[in-house]
Amino acid sequence: MQRRIFHISEYTAFLLIAVLMVCACSNEGIAFKKAEQSFAIGEYYAASINYKKSYSRCKPKEKAKRAVRAFKMGECYRHIGYTQKAMAAYTNAIRYNVGDSIAFLHLGRQQLKAGQYKQAVQNFNKYLEFEPGSELARSGLMSCELAPQWKAKPNLYKVKKEAIFNSRRSDYSPMLVGEDADQMVLSSTRKEAEGDDISGVTGGKFGDLFFSRKNEQGKWQPVEAIEGEVNTEYDEGASCLSPDGKTMYFTRCSSDPDYPRYAEIWQSQRSDASWSKPTKCMISRDTLTTFAHPAVSPDGQWLYFVSDAQGGEGGLDIWRTRIMASGFGGMENLGRPINTAGDEMFPAFRPNGDLYFSSDGHPGMGGLDILIAHDDSIRGIIIENQQYPLNSSADDFGMTFDGVHNRGFYCSSRGDGKGWEHIFSFECPEILQTVTGWVYEKDGYELPEALVYMVGNDGTNLKLSVKGDGSFTQVLKPGVDYVLLGTCKGYLNVKNEVRVEPEHEEESHEYTLQFPLPPINVPVLIDNIFYEFDKADLTPESTEALDKLVDMMNQNPNITIELSAHCDYRGNDAYNLRLSQRRAESVVRYLIQHGVAEDRMTAVGYGESRPKVITRKLVETLMAGDPKVEVQEADTLSEAYILAFKDEGAQEVLNALNRRTEFRVLRTTYGTTLNEYKPDEEEKKAASKREAEAVEDDNFVF
Repeated sequence: MQRRIFHISEYTAFLLIAVLMVCACSNEGIAFKKAEQSFAIGEYYAASINYKKSYSRCKPKEKAKRAVRAFKMGECYRHIGYTQKAMAAYTNAIRYNVGDSIAFLHLGRQQLKAGQYKQAVQNFNKYLEFEPGSELARSGLMSCELAPQWKAKPNLYKVKKEAIFNSRRSDYSPMLVGEDADQMVLSSTRKEAEGDDISGVTGGKFGDLFFSRKNEQGKWQPVEAIEGEVNTEYDEGASCLSPDGKTMYFTRCSSDPDYPRYAEIWQSQRSDASWSKPTKCMISRDTLTTFAHPAVSPDGQWLYFVSDAQGGEGGLDIWRTRIMASGFGGMENLGRPINTAGDEMFPAFRPNGDLYFSSDGHPGMGGLDILIAHDDSIRGIIIENQQYPLNSSADDFGMTFDGVHNRGFYCSSRGDGKGWEHIFSFECPEILQTVTGWVYEKDGYELPEALVYMVGNDGTNLKLSVKGDGSFTQVLKPGVDYVLLGTCKGYLNVKNEVRVEPEHEEESHEYTLQFPLPPINVPVLIDNIFYEFDKADLTPESTEALDKLVDMMNQNPNITIELSAHCDYRGNDAYNLRLSQRRAESVVRYLIQHGVAEDRMTAVGYGESRPKVITRKLVETLMAGDPKVEVQEADTLSEAYILAFKDEGAQEVLNALNRRTEFRVLRTTYGTTLNEYKPDEEEKKAASKREAEAVEDDNFVF
């Protein structure tokens, strides 16, 4: 009986083992099939889990199966940034004789990313035995030679991980915004991101756009979700702004369990403090192509982006398309030397026009390295690696700059075992010659719609937009003479000149310019015009203001003006009328003597007949003065109005405002093909009548 029982148990065990083996084989096949399905639609994290299950269920003697599954695991880990796991997987694939020589290349590139340069050299050389012309292998060998040298001799960059912006997940692609770079938009997969789904690509949450700003003390505040309708349950990230700050472009990846994941570029318009519901950018009708990582050129005319479209150099390339009112123009590949057989990603512009981007195809420190593309007029496009410590053996990308300075923020996966990115600050001291200017209405406020045209004797020809406060900053070159013309619709032009001295090459220097644009439709006060006591003769102190008036007429050759002089209410009306007429004529004579055509000017003396009208800007000036004079916008400084002030000091301040010299634009078509302006006959008659009625009063002291 005992023997019989033994035989039955043995048979049962045999059947159980057989069943388990069949199930194991079956489960291995199911896991592999699921992995292949996930891999096909780009869900590399989900695929890696099932490839690993399939690998572990293969018998050690099934070397061919193990080789394939190990290689596929390596591919997944490579895509999601799990460098250590990728190296282990490729090593196993090679150990099991995967039969595909590219495993040596991928292993070498992962070792390069891990800073294992000696090991990487061996695998690059091994791959070159199979593919002697491989660009990526040769670039890898050069990287293995250069990276240790760069690390041994760090450059002047200072980098620091910024805790205020970072979470336990990925935080990447920062973008400084605001006129003073006091706001930041960034991408993050932190727990506060919308939706609860886990990405099959990364194994974490889908990313969203977040926001931070500086407080009144200049300290960055905790990160919060961006306002508006930009974020969804899908993946949003890698954003940029148009130069005017009104349009945001960003990358969005939707998810579909049965369809490959292709990144798309979307745009949203700013509405007050939030962003409108975004719309997809129709760059191409190709729905099977990736479009990601947008960047707008400083002139606002081109949208740069990353794509795997046909016609590239290999991998992901940087492309561009023209931004038009009707949409976008055709796609242009930037070509060599920017793009390579590797991946070029995350384009970004410095305000001076330099293009920064990240690449794993150019020689570098390891993973994605930050490079800069200079356009040299003689040598063409020059590519420079920013070396260590800005770059590391990990992935470094996503630059954003604080104005014209070589400082700002970027992101790096250095020091993170899971390959998640975090935001770092950077700063590199440099000698800069800059010009900062303000464009504003003369006697008024800033003109945010203004444009500044800048021409240099080195061939520079730029059109500069201004910020909301009417300011702009531009980098200059030593030894170059520049002419800058401030312009705005409805205003006269104002010109400034700057010469950058060659000796300033040794130290930074900032030139400061003012562009007070006179309005065309209202009288404009001419400051610092002085006359001899009780006379119409101009004093020497008036020369500077008069010369500026001559310059203004020369800078605006198509205008004609009325030059008017005004008095306060004190004294005889007829006397004041005649004196103001003579004073206006004195100014006109000065302009004629300095080359301004006589028929471009009409002299008119108004005496006390046109008292000053208070403007909003003048209210601020008087309220801040000593003595303080309380007035309201649009008040007219008539005799009765001024006498209502009991304080004699206040009365004198207001009387001084009435004693003024002004000009107003009569025509803007002088010298053009339109009818040239002739002084209005009615204006001439009125002036003659005032002169005839004027009576000299020698006893009045003005």
